[in-house]
Amino acid sequence: MRHVLLLLAAALTLAPAVHASTPKETLVIAVPLDGIISFDPAESFETVSNSSLRNVYQTLAEPDENDPQKLSPLLAHSWQPGTTPHSLIFNLNPDAHFASGNPVTAQDVVFSLTRAVKLNKAPSFILAEFGWTPANVDSQFTVINEHQLEIRWPAQIGQDLALRLLTAPVGSVVDSKTALQHAASNDTGNGWLKTHSAGSGAFAIKQFVPLQALLLEANPHANPPPHLKRVLLKGVSDPGTRRLLVQQGDVDVAYQLGPDQIAALKNDAGVRIDTFPSTLIYYLGFNTKDAKQPALGNPALWQAARWLVDYDAIASQLLKGQYRIHQSFLPDGFDGALNTTPFHYDTEKAKAVLKRGGIAPGTHIALTVINQPPYIDVAQALQASFAKADISLDIQPVAESELWSKMRGRDFQSIFIYWGADYIDPNTNASAFAFNVPGGPKTLAWRVGWEIPELSAETRKAAGESDATQRRALYTHLQTELQQNSPYVTILQGAQQVAVRKNLSNVRQGIGVSMLLLDKVEK
Repeated sequence: MRHVLLLLAAALTLAPAVHASTPKETLVIAVPLDGIISFDPAESFETVSNSSLRNVYQTLAEPDENDPQKLSPLLAHSWQPGTTPHSLIFNLNPDAHFASGNPVTAQDVVFSLTRAVKLNKAPSFILAEFGWTPANVDSQFTVINEHQLEIRWPAQIGQDLALRLLTAPVGSVVDSKTALQHAASNDTGNGWLKTHSAGSGAFAIKQFVPLQALLLEANPHANPPPHLKRVLLKGVSDPGTRRLLVQQGDVDVAYQLGPDQIAALKNDAGVRIDTFPSTLIYYLGFNTKDAKQPALGNPALWQAARWLVDYDAIASQLLKGQYRIHQSFLPDGFDGALNTTPFHYDTEKAKAVLKRGGIAPGTHIALTVINQPPYIDVAQALQASFAKADISLDIQPVAESELWSKMRGRDFQSIFIYWGADYIDPNTNASAFAFNVPGGPKTLAWRVGWEIPELSAETRKAAGESDATQRRALYTHLQTELQQNSPYVTILQGAQQVAVRKNLSNVRQGIGVSMLLLDKVEK
């Protein structure tokens, strides 16, 4: 324990030492921690916390590490069709245990999924795809025995999509006994799980100091066990400091480095830059319901904005190839992804569109962004290019957690941010960008106030389509519609570049919203 406390104390000291090294059985990662709101799988929907969940909790199945389009068993060692076309029977691994030592049971699966629906936090819209509501969710499960259960759903979706929905972090299985021991005011443990864990993954949360440090310790019941005993995520807000820390050996890994920091490390003898595929889509979004700026709801602004982004300069010059131009909501690599790029920088065309749409010169729009690369850099580039058409973008940099709160409360005018796939299926992004119905989940389309009954119906149709060719055609049409006319301007798709000390091996990362697969890393 004394070693752990010393390690945590060292994490809270940001001054790097010369020629330092990290403990042999500890992985130290430098990353901003200001985006963390909660570690409860029913609530967490931010980059670092959500990425950490995959190392702390387990779902019934997961994307195959070598082919993410396929699924691999995790807590469920097998599954088969249920008693109806809208049900599945899962056979749990009888040897699986939570970090507490409690066995993973069918009752824990039911508890985890029902509490996520009833808590109705940010990621609950993913489970709403099943047609589950707080009123009907209790009737959707049958526990056959301790290690077998049937899951049903009323929505018109197939078994393959149902399986993929359950791979999202919100589908993580929580230790019901531990969670209920810490419950208060009928929150099923939500208050405690914001800063603690009750999972069966390779690691468990040992201690969390907001903004400063997250300490994970190996789950003694993990099978197979992780190679390292602990992982320390050290909160470092400045990208230049993150670069210096990994360069000098004070940390093993550095995330969220800008193109200048990456370039500075490429010739360093002790560091390498690992690049991983990413499903993150970066877009400019307009809040169509903002009362202070009616221009935001004018489709002429959305159309003009598409011609006011200098895509080539941002991707190749500003970001130096870290990201590539991408102009549709499905990321490249997903079945049916649209890779056309019909828009380019054209100030005169944008001015003509603005004039026809009645948007006055000198219009001011607040642009909220995370105060980290690449968001600030891109925001400044957008500010300069929009100014050429006499549209003023007033940049408002905020901490990541504040940005998510503003988004979810519709408290913004425009925003440049990313959207990451929660599971490997086109529906994951379609149900966010192209679905908004009265009384429905608070999707991304809801956040920007975009009322789209026809597109929402088409999104549901695509989700329920079993013919692969027809389904692909529906997603192509949805992408084309949003690409041409929507309050989103999709700009980039990024690859995840991570600075890694060369003494690390077996460094891997999942394709979705993920950090390193911490149980694989060796030193």
